[in-house]
Amino acid sequence: MWYNSYIILKKGDAMRLQISYSKNAASFYVVKSVYVNGKRTNKVYEKLGTYKELKAKLGDKDPYEWANEYVAELNRLEEEGKEPVVIAKYSPTKLIKKDEQRSFNGGYLFLQKIYHELGLNMICDKISNKYKFEYNLDSILSRLLYGRILFPSSKLSTYELSSELLEASDFELHQVYRALEVIAKETDFIQSSLYKNSLMLSKRNTSILYYDCTNYFFEIEQSEGLKQYGLSKDHKPNPIVQMGLFMDGDGIPLAFSITEGNKNEQLTLKPLEKKILSDFNLSKFIVCTDAGLASYSNRKFNDKGSRAFITTQSIKKLKSYLKEWAFNPQGWHLPGSLKTYNIDKLDEEKDKEKIFYKERWIKENDLEQKLIVTYSIKYRDYQRKIRNSQIERALEAIDTNPSKISRYNQNDYKRLIKKVHCTNDGEHAENEIYSIDTELINKEGAFDGFYAVCTNLDEETSEIVKINRRRWEIEECFQILKSEFKARPVYLKRDDRIAAHFTTCFIALIIFRILEKKLNKQFTSGMIIHSLRKMNFKLLKEEGYEPIYTRTDFTDALHDAFGFRTDYEIVTLKQMKKILKITKSK
Repeated sequence: MWYNSYIILKKGDAMRLQISYSKNAASFYVVKSVYVNGKRTNKVYEKLGTYKELKAKLGDKDPYEWANEYVAELNRLEEEGKEPVVIAKYSPTKLIKKDEQRSFNGGYLFLQKIYHELGLNMICDKISNKYKFEYNLDSILSRLLYGRILFPSSKLSTYELSSELLEASDFELHQVYRALEVIAKETDFIQSSLYKNSLMLSKRNTSILYYDCTNYFFEIEQSEGLKQYGLSKDHKPNPIVQMGLFMDGDGIPLAFSITEGNKNEQLTLKPLEKKILSDFNLSKFIVCTDAGLASYSNRKFNDKGSRAFITTQSIKKLKSYLKEWAFNPQGWHLPGSLKTYNIDKLDEEKDKEKIFYKERWIKENDLEQKLIVTYSIKYRDYQRKIRNSQIERALEAIDTNPSKISRYNQNDYKRLIKKVHCTNDGEHAENEIYSIDTELINKEGAFDGFYAVCTNLDEETSEIVKINRRRWEIEECFQILKSEFKARPVYLKRDDRIAAHFTTCFIALIIFRILEKKLNKQFTSGMIIHSLRKMNFKLLKEEGYEPIYTRTDFTDALHDAFGFRTDYEIVTLKQMKKILKITKSK
């Protein structure tokens, strides 16, 4: 009796034919060369059967010849990335290994592709060479960005959650905080480099720049450095910092700045715009802002050279003769028509979707600008609907909890509540009587449907209005930062780490906006982020990764936009290696 086993192989083949002989049979196996813990070993890929079994199945075909052809075909399919994978058997009685990670997020791969297309890895290399530190800034920054989009949380949690990505991180927590100091110092270099690199990715629409400013509150009470008490847009009694943001005409962030929370937001525009002029080599553009940032100084600053401005104008703040002209029902126009209209005689149904306008040039001090006022029945009805809803809330507050009617901002429903102190005889006293302020409601109602902008451009009114309407996109940028990216509240204390925090938020926003653009803005920001978070993979040891997410229209669009797929029944180790290489190329 004798036993023999041998492997038939060709150089370079991953699959091999192994035949084991015993006294009763010759058994055919496909053996695959794999790496386990860094060491190469052979693993049985598939059992083909005994010589007798194969002979019965193949008929006149020689089992040896067929087996060699079958293995050759497997090698060919593997080379093309199409080979079937035989999954190992699992035991219902065998425990999984303790602390062994089996699930990984792969949604970040699409963010990683944009990260490298923007050359952020090269920016990190330049900074690393400048400071000569040993830790991997590229790895740290990329994880901070992916974490901000996918799993927004503290720096400690981001560090811990980075282990959930397909690729392991190679840094320690203390190095993250050291990196924040460097990121803060180099924020201007990062911004200007990002802009230059983005030009190689796609054309930037810098002919129109939108600017806005918002603030973020801290979960601390002490004011110091950048953290100062100011008018919080979140209505929180906490110190705040302000973030000014420029966005290009395609909705992609361009530059940002962080200033003290008690600083007048109108003073934040010019310093950041001067940086753009000097560091970005831009000189010809239109700056579009809301009324809160439309100071005379800011308008005058953009009435020079090849720059211009379009800004929202408060009709309430117009001089009386201009307000009278704006409310005059006669002399209104429609774009492309020479006819004039009386807005008091409009048809409520036929004219509902139309936007009427009137315009005139005005001169204040030495600044000439065109005042454009528009009127829309649809906008009037929208404003009335909002106010009616606020009236209902005000009535409910009066009936149920008048003690909470205290301080409020100019747009709060509580402004519609009038408080009177009197006795039963009508004399002034400490008793409080609450009622709806009908006089204020009537005053506000007079402005319903009207909207105004000022500009130094002598362009068609329809074009000016079209540009101004896209201001909602910069407001959406802030909304994404505050809600989806959870940029607030801020828990950091040191100014440099605060600056680094907002730098990473800014870069993450650029990556996300480019992702939206690649998807042709077909999906909401919430859907995109939620779907990327759920794109998880189960590790199949020595074989590859099994997608355990739901394939949807979104994932199809994502794969089409990026040119690689992760939604096969299994992504082999070889395929995943190729995907990782793709995501790290320009």
